[in-house]
Amino acid sequence: SSDSELELSTIRHQPEGLDQLQLVTKFTKKELQSLYRGAGSPGSPSSSAVGFADATMYAHFLFNAFDVDRNGAIHFEDFVVGLSILLRGTVHEKLSWAFNLYDINKDGYITKEEMLAIMKSIYDMMGRYTYPVLREDAPIEHVEKFFQVGGKKMDKNQDGVVTIEEFLETCQKDENIMNSMQLFENVI
Repeated sequence: SSDSELELSTIRHQPEGLDQLQLVTKFTKKELQSLYRGAGSPGSPSSSAVGFADATMYAHFLFNAFDVDRNGAIHFEDFVVGLSILLRGTVHEKLSWAFNLYDINKDGYITKEEMLAIMKSIYDMMGRYTYPVLREDAPIEHVEKFFQVGGKKMDKNQDGVVTIEEFLETCQKDENIMNSMQLFENVI
């Protein structure tokens, strides 16, 4: 098929309006235009950039975190709002977004099973390609540490789940987590 037919068959969702997006994000109009142009270009990053790693499950979890209205699609607006939070949001906004990522079934709690699923997907994506090679039980150890960060249990009442309040309180007291929140600020 010709290039023009391919262009016609490719349907891209048009953003509601840059002015509106500018109001709900921390991006300038120029940054939003650049993001929109890059979002559909053939050279835009994809999971293949990870190399030989298996990013399938992690990509699935990320997709669910960006798909806020849970309609099975990520429109440009969904992507930009999430990106705005991750890059320029307050610590509280970033941690809330992270909580949403880990809360796979969106019931308002993070269970050890949910955390383990995320950790396994991260280790699948990069763990086997690190040196030294990570042990098979590394994801489980990470989850145990998560539920008991720095000797202070994240699961304060020890009911087997972490609430948003427990998550926010414990993360804000952890220096390593707080430092990692600043990593991607002003990337664009």
